Amino acid sequence: MKRPVSGFITIMIIAVLIFALHMAYGQPGRTVERFGSVIGVRPEKVEEYRLLHSQVWPGVLNRLRECNIRNYSIYLKEIEPGKYYLFSYYEYTGADFARDAAALAADPEIQAWWKLTDPCQTPVPLRKPGESWAGMDEVFHTE
Repeated sequence: MKRPVSGFITIMIIAVLIFALHMAYGQPGRTVERFGSVIGVRPEKVEEYRLLHSQVWPGVLNRLRECNIRNYSIYLKEIEPGKYYLFSYYEYTGADFARDAAALAADPEIQAWWKLTDPCQTPVPLRKPGESWAGMDEVFHTE
């Protein structure tokens, strides 16, 4: 004969489910900001860039997470013969993007990483002052 589940166990199961949903879907009221950007990549550096990103340093990945960067992807496309571009996409889940971006830029391991990746890149001509990767406007999104 099966024993009925006690009230305490039922409450614990519900609490665990609520916690799991909270962890899976974030904090209520917190929005996710999506960012897309583009930059050129030197044709002679395409394979080096691919190799670097096949072995991203754990410290770089940890700092991105600490700075609330999630779902980060970089795509490579040869647009015209010999003209390569990178498109990046990421989601920001924090509350203060300027603070987190400054913390990211100040990190010594991130700076060392950029010393390897920056020489591979060529900024696009039409970008905002101070941008390497040119920000893009989102024109469509669906979930």
